[in-house]
Amino acid sequence: MGVARKTVSIVLSMAAFALATSITPGPVNIVALSAGARYGLRASLRHVTGATVGFALLLLLIGLGMHELLARWPFLTRAIEWAGVAFLLYVAYRLAMDDGRIDAVGAARGPSLMVGATMQWLNPKAWLASVAGTGVYAASGENTLVCQFAAIYFVVCYMSVACWAWAGASLRQALREPARVRFVNRTMALLLAASAIWLLPA
Repeated sequence: MGVARKTVSIVLSMAAFALATSITPGPVNIVALSAGARYGLRASLRHVTGATVGFALLLLLIGLGMHELLARWPFLTRAIEWAGVAFLLYVAYRLAMDDGRIDAVGAARGPSLMVGATMQWLNPKAWLASVAGTGVYAASGENTLVCQFAAIYFVVCYMSVACWAWAGASLRQALREPARVRFVNRTMALLLAASAIWLLPA
């Protein structure tokens, strides 16, 4: 009974950590919100899926030993940080330049699965969450613990990012005019650029 209670406690703790780091505002969630408003929920789910798969894979690799490689060669971490900032600024620029027109063709596109995954791999927040999480819950590098943590994170991350996409999609009816869409996109672009600048390496 004690072992079962301890297991449940660990699982709940992992889920709480995953929720706290996934649901809070960040570059991936800002893009999910904008995508939901611009393209609708269904089209934006590709971004949600890509971001979730990308993060789960990153978490697995960090937990299975990639953190040791980064500790040995810290310049890799710095390179990832700068690449992440550059990518986020590029995405912000694309958002700001969007013409705001919502039509049948545009509604079918939305951000790709690869963009979602790339955002996670170039998102310093995702790296920090992966390193911190594995340090707390799977510091031993035991495969079972790492995989369990990644599986829990996958579910929580998907639901969290999807909530942002759903929130954006719920605004879709109020954004029929291109001018309103442009306003939302440029607001999101400013937030994304601000988050990128905030993440600049010290």
